[in-house]
Amino acid sequence: MNTRHLTSFDRWIDSAQRALETVAGDPPAVRRNPAASQPDIVLDDAERRHAAGLMRINHVGEVCAQALYVGQASVARDARTREHLLHAAQEETDHLAWCADRLRELDSRPSLLNPVWYAGAYAIGLAAGLRGDGWNLGFVVETERQVEAHIDEHLESLPPADVRSRAILEIMKDDEARHADTAEAAGARRLPMPIPQLMAAASKVMKTVAYRI
Repeated sequence: MNTRHLTSFDRWIDSAQRALETVAGDPPAVRRNPAASQPDIVLDDAERRHAAGLMRINHVGEVCAQALYVGQASVARDARTREHLLHAAQEETDHLAWCADRLRELDSRPSLLNPVWYAGAYAIGLAAGLRGDGWNLGFVVETERQVEAHIDEHLESLPPADVRSRAILEIMKDDEARHADTAEAAGARRLPMPIPQLMAAASKVMKTVAYRI
């Protein structure tokens, strides 16, 4: 059986299709939603709005993760690095679907700026990937560690009764930690300063805006 070699144009088409599915579509999860086994406790209006704001931030984070990994994979030089990035992107698709489900349950919506978030993150992913696979993986590690930290903040800030959002975030946190550990084991390079600070500053802006818009 012959395996068709993917050209640069093939990868560009695949990237474009993933972008449309992420921003305009409703990509399905492969894994069962962790919230499915949790009771849907009624929240008061303030709790519901706050939980929705937090889950909108997490949904944007998953939109950005898709864009980052697809951008990085499109220019990865090593097939194993590309496979690692695309596998991580698939698990991030699960997160994206779970967050979208929870937003609907909270009578809310994703960020109206998702196309902007995706485009910016994809450009950053391309830039990271062009530096080489070691830097590519290093970017994965730093991204995932920062995501772990903000999920911890959200777990503390969620209304205590919102066990469905909490169940989703706990699995997401475990996945992000595993992605970072796998990237480190695969030869990630440590990002030099001030790149981590710049990433954290950009994330802070995103979280502030996405909470409301």
